Parts: sequence; C-alpha cells; structure tokens
Amino acid sequence: MFLLYEYDIFWAFLIISSVIPILAFLISGVLAPISEGPEKLSSYESGIEPMGDAWVQFRIRYYMFALVFVVFDVETVFLYPWAMSFDVLGVSVFIEAFIFVLIPIVGSVYAWRKGALEWS
Repeated sequence: MFLLYEYDIFWAFLIISSVIPILAFLISGVLAPISEGPEKLSSYESGIEPMGDAWVQFRIRYYMFALVFVVFDVETVFLYPWAMSFDVLGVSVFIEAFIFVLIPIVGSVYAWRKGALEWS
C-alpha cells in the first residue's frame, strides 16, 4: 500500500528549498537601493572608460572549446561511480564504459581533423 506520510521529509525539503530562494529574491528587491543614473547604466571595464560598443560578437571557437570541456567533464563525472565499483561489475560493463569513452574521443578526433579546435 502506498503511504503518503512516508514522504513527509521529501515534501518538507522540497517546500523549504523552493521558499528560500524566493524569499531571498523578494527581500533583496525590497531592501536594495534603487538608483538608476547615467553612471549606473554605463558599462564597466575594470575602472577604465569604455571604448567602443559593449556588444562584441565572440568567435565560435570559444564556445567549441567550452563544449569540449563540458563533454569530457561530464563524462568524468559519470565514469567515477563505475571506477569505484569496477571489481564487482564484470566484463560487460567494462565494454560499455569503453564504448562510452570511445564515442567522445572519436568525436574530438573528428573535430580536430576538421580544424574546429584550431585557436588561430
């Protein structure tokens, strides 16, 4: 039988974790000083007067490097539990993990050969 009272801690945690950020935004909106002047609306560049337009288009290469980093970072996070229980899992899981690692490696080699990872 499904008993709803077994999940009281879960619901309490869900409600508290939802209310705290909402209260933080409301309190900061009420207590924050409101002063919008020309100095506040200007862009800030390390104390130096801004030169040119603030909207600069970045090259796609920055995003490519960031995506490659995120892919390998997430892959490392997923491989950690597998590595901790490697002795219990067996050969089939080793083959699956090998394929899991091989797919991003093949993708990065493909991107490297196409010149997508060239910085210049």
